[in-house]
Amino acid sequence: MATIRFDQVTKKYRDVTALHRFSFQFAEKAISVIVGRSGCGKSTLLQLINGLERPTHGQVFAFGEPIDYGNLALFRRRFGYAVQGTGLFPHLSVADNISLPARLMKWSKNRIEQRLDTLLQMVELTDVLRGRYPYQLSGGQRQRVGLCRAMMLDPAIFLLDEPFGALDPITKTEIHRELLRIQQKTPRTIVLVTHDMREAVKLADMILILEHGELVQAGTKEDILSNPATPFVEDLIHSQLEV
Repeated sequence: MATIRFDQVTKKYRDVTALHRFSFQFAEKAISVIVGRSGCGKSTLLQLINGLERPTHGQVFAFGEPIDYGNLALFRRRFGYAVQGTGLFPHLSVADNISLPARLMKWSKNRIEQRLDTLLQMVELTDVLRGRYPYQLSGGQRQRVGLCRAMMLDPAIFLLDEPFGALDPITKTEIHRELLRIQQKTPRTIVLVTHDMREAVKLADMILILEHGELVQAGTKEDILSNPATPFVEDLIHSQLEV
């Protein structure tokens, strides 16, 4: 099962508590969006899932089992991970950037080429872009390449850490539409972090709102917009949305 579950997880950095007694099970094959201001614990939460950080207390489960922080290499290959700025290697072509995870896994050349063809068609990148380098691409094209790399190994879980934050509004809208189309075609468990409530409302099946490392509300966008649980949630809604 492509599930993620947190059980009373606390993460501290010396005297700073980034996440406090967080418990939640993310819905399988749905888009869960985590919203909050900078420093609220959003990115820490993703880092606890992919093993970049370890819990101070509590336990994180993925695929129905506790995350083994002592054996992460194999485990991480079951996730797709994309961040703001795409993280593309400037010295690698589009094809080489996308296929890097598969080459590290020793996939055959034929298998890599077939998967590349599928992904480029899926995100509507023309074949002529295969040999280009990141500096030769637009922001939207780079973001699509980043998503393709995250999807290369066909993972059941995607972790997206503010991947669209640097895009202009028009390009962001196009990428949002692309992500929703891909999700409709091949549903996956997606956990996306953002500070943008508008983005959350557009993409999410479930929205989680964090404040000072604590979960203050979780629900569908309809639930949260119609019944904000705290003044902070209400302020977050009214400061970013016309409600």
